[in-house]
Amino acid sequence: MTTSRTEHQDPGATAAAGVLEARLTGLPREEFAREVWARTALLTRGASDFSDLFSADAVDELVSRRGLRTPFLRVAKDGSTLPESAFTSAAGVGATVPDQLDDTALWREFADGATLVLQALHRTWSPVAEFTARLGTELGHPVQANAYVTPPQNRGFDDHYDVHDVFVLQIEGTKRWLVHRPIHPDPLRDQPWTDRRTAVAEAAKDTPYLDTVLAPGDVLYLPRGWLHAARAQGEVSVHLTLGVHNWTRYALAEQLAQSALAALRDDPGTRASLPLGVDDPDGELDMVRDRLAQALAQADPAPLFHRMRRRQARPAPLGPLAQRAAVDGLGPRSPVRLREALEARLEGRRLTTRVGWLDFPEQDLPAVARLLDGAVHTAGDLGVALVARLLHAGVLVPADRRTPTSPP
Repeated sequence: MTTSRTEHQDPGATAAAGVLEARLTGLPREEFAREVWARTALLTRGASDFSDLFSADAVDELVSRRGLRTPFLRVAKDGSTLPESAFTSAAGVGATVPDQLDDTALWREFADGATLVLQALHRTWSPVAEFTARLGTELGHPVQANAYVTPPQNRGFDDHYDVHDVFVLQIEGTKRWLVHRPIHPDPLRDQPWTDRRTAVAEAAKDTPYLDTVLAPGDVLYLPRGWLHAARAQGEVSVHLTLGVHNWTRYALAEQLAQSALAALRDDPGTRASLPLGVDDPDGELDMVRDRLAQALAQADPAPLFHRMRRRQARPAPLGPLAQRAAVDGLGPRSPVRLREALEARLEGRRLTTRVGWLDFPEQDLPAVARLLDGAVHTAGDLGVALVARLLHAGVLVPADRRTPTSPP
């Protein structure tokens, strides 16, 4: 029997179920998708206690003890971003890299009214990393996380819009938000607000769609393109911004066009030179349009789409020492599971993931398909040799022995 199938593993899907509803919006996923997603702003009061994700203590830990470097932090004041030299320095003997955060310089800027922007927290702070991974799985779009730390009665940035959707999670303090409807709905990545600075400034003078103060536990959702500005109130404000990097129809169109053009490279008629002396291509365009239309009709953008999805995020962390111990101690009863956030797909005999691809013999395909369920399996259940290969490849990781294994 020949197995030809495609399995897609959404790592953490079970754990991710309900993150949107339980912690951010209070709405079932289907209702949020139908009524809110990419359509309108949504304010949810008292959505959740976010102290398990981030805090003022976490800010101090990251800034003063983690040896962070730029661009993991930006500093903004009165609508402008400060140069990196204003808050970085070398860290002394054994750590002379010059772009590390200088906590004394940061304190002075912060005391003078600057906002600290801790960027890419989905890479530097584990609770936020796990949360964004779950949210990204549920939404089907990559998610990043930044923290904004603003001193009392100050703002970090002027009115602007983002080219991605955002969830704003108020962590500590309060912040007043002024939100206006878009002047350019659904902007693409290469259509930033700075290209429409004058229109943004004029629109910000109108009556806002929303004028509200966020308190700890509140969540504000803004689709890309919605104008916003925020100012801390009478105390230090800490909030998380979860940026959702939307997949768009335009992106699919780009991948469809790329697939069609790749096919036309193998068409001798399209590769042919234009006639000698042609100074007006109009006579050739009808033929080119016809061939391009045929190529578009036959093109399959799915491989490019899945390749791009894999590039948009990283797999779950992998500890080399724990992985080494799992390999050395591997036996039939060893519990293992698929590494999360791999974007793993089994297509025919090939397993493609964010850490590469592997081809398998026919007899291994049922076991490979089984591990895509994300459950815990024993090495003996899947095959010890197969598990060893997948542990070496970083596709499987050791599992907690207390976690129930999948049924045989």
